[in-house]
Amino acid sequence: MIERLALKDVYERLNAIPAVVLLGARQVGKTTLAKAIATRIPSIYVDLESAQGRAMLSEVRLFVQSQTQKLIILDEVQRMPGIFEELRGIIDERRAGGRPNGQFLLLGSASRELLRQSGESLAGRVSYLELSPISIREV
Repeated sequence: MIERLALKDVYERLNAIPAVVLLGARQVGKTTLAKAIATRIPSIYVDLESAQGRAMLSEVRLFVQSQTQKLIILDEVQRMPGIFEELRGIIDERRAGGRPNGQFLLLGSASRELLRQSGESLAGRVSYLELSPISIREV
């Protein structure tokens, strides 16, 4: 895997804020970057593009409660548009329980609707990072 320059930025943001939204066009490496992070820190990866992944999150609170000390990586988060409202309360509960930062890494396309939904629901709890295609410096 090519070491992405954004990797350091993602770690810094996870250490400073509860949720990081990694945005970008298809095939820029969001999933690859997230899986690299998952090999370095305790994480669980859920692909919301699959029916199995969406089924795992049918009861979001129960799922998150079973993963108390892990970073939860949700890929293709735009596939569950109502999840941001649910995450707001979950983030606040986990903060009160002693896990203030590094709770969620959310991956999705940079659609205007996704940004609007997450911005309204997760204000003050989320940081956005746009991943661009591989640069010359990374190659």
